[in-house]
Amino acid sequence: MFNKTAIAASVTLMSIATAHAEGPYRIGITQNNVGVDSYQTTYESAFEAAAEREGNVDVVVLDAGGDVARQIGQMQDLIQQRVDAIIIWPTNGQAVIPAIRQAHSAGIPVIVTNSKIAEAGMEFIAAFSGPDNVQQGISSAEMMCDALGGEGQIVQISGQPGYTTAMERAGGFEDRLAEACPGVELLETQPGNWNRERAQRVMEDFLTKYDHIDGVYSGDDNMGVGALNAAKGAGRADGIIFIGATNFAVGYDAIARGEYYGSIYQSPVDDAEAALQTALDVLAGEDLPKMNFFDTPKITAENLEEFDRPVF
Repeated sequence: MFNKTAIAASVTLMSIATAHAEGPYRIGITQNNVGVDSYQTTYESAFEAAAEREGNVDVVVLDAGGDVARQIGQMQDLIQQRVDAIIIWPTNGQAVIPAIRQAHSAGIPVIVTNSKIAEAGMEFIAAFSGPDNVQQGISSAEMMCDALGGEGQIVQISGQPGYTTAMERAGGFEDRLAEACPGVELLETQPGNWNRERAQRVMEDFLTKYDHIDGVYSGDDNMGVGALNAAKGAGRADGIIFIGATNFAVGYDAIARGEYYGSIYQSPVDDAEAALQTALDVLAGEDLPKMNFFDTPKITAENLEEFDRPVF
């Protein structure tokens, strides 16, 4: 079965217990919005569990609740606490840069997790740990091309506006779609804000507006299943290809049932553990690349049995 050993990225997954015995370390993390979906909830639990296993790591776990002003305040609070390192899952890749710069000036290394910040802030971070979201969009576009045979009309349900992950997945998808199958027309894109109910309403609007839709690309499976539910309610699901990213359990099950064509396999447990590992490697003075990606392969009915059902 597919496991974290197989997808361990360019992050050096050496034994933390021996490499970081100098601790204890105090590491603060400010997350994007734990309550918005099960991926982020699972990430938080996995992060706390990984820190507890190490024994020499004390963590301060904060959640911005999707509010960039709150996250900036949390960054400033962690700086005042003089934590050894800060991990940030940015609510907005541009707006958080001044707070990251402030931490950098205070001598506190910042590790960005899951979603990248804007290029202007990259000089102030110690490392990034997470998925390559542009590549995820590219991979989803390739699946859409294959599923439609290079022709058709599709719609897109993107993530939260202004959120780097949403922009990168959409950008990678759109660029690769135009390059690989110009015969597939993207009719419209609307945000689903990573929320299943919101995505269902967006899809209901699409179904009302467009008499013919061949495919739907959603920025994650939580939204993708919302779109699927809307199409089922309208009696049009059988004629539509559904493709997402960040394979949730509901997406995995829908693929198994033949209702959902494909997704991108991404584990929040691996994501959380990689972020902690990266922070500890930085504190230990390891020579890391700036960008530390873990592998996120395509998943369809053809290879479904190679992957464990997601825990979120």
